Amino acid sequence: MTDHTSLRDHLLIAMPALSDPHFDHSVTYICEHSEEGAMGILINRQLTLTMAEVLEQMKIQPSSSFDTTLQVHEGGPVQTEHGFVLHTPVGAWESSLQVNEAIALTTSRDILTAIAHGEGPQQYLIALGYAGWGPGQLERELSDNAWLSCPAEPRLLFDLPIEERWAAAAALLGVDLNLLSSEVGHA
Repeated sequence: MTDHTSLRDHLLIAMPALSDPHFDHSVTYICEHSEEGAMGILINRQLTLTMAEVLEQMKIQPSSSFDTTLQVHEGGPVQTEHGFVLHTPVGAWESSLQVNEAIALTTSRDILTAIAHGEGPQQYLIALGYAGWGPGQLERELSDNAWLSCPAEPRLLFDLPIEERWAAAAALLGVDLNLLSSEVGHA
């Protein structure tokens, strides 16, 4: 797979007909896509879990100025006990996958400690779990019209309110998902 065909650093936007409850009305940021498969983080689903609970479980004492009421995201249905931090700028953390020149996905404890002390990246999304596809699976789902895809915009990942991300991602393509039928066919 070439960089030209890879969906790395793209958004996957669930079509209205996608009936999988894990991905209904979801937007997934693709962090890796190769012949071996794809992985990404859902950016528009939150858990009831707060940062206070995560930091307590990890025995990280936050600074008094850190907002421990921040909700953790549902990153996807795979390895839901593992934490992922999608962030910008990239930085130098112990275990990171650099997605592009400005965005990385980090899984090491050092970034959570830095965030809790106000020394972490400027923008971040903390998630449990990830979305994964085996070899050729995502390509099949795309050809079955389960997803739309478009290049990602950082404002969608970090700035836009969670409830607006699905429609806003589709709007990047000029699509109003509310006008699409849930009955999809092939021409």
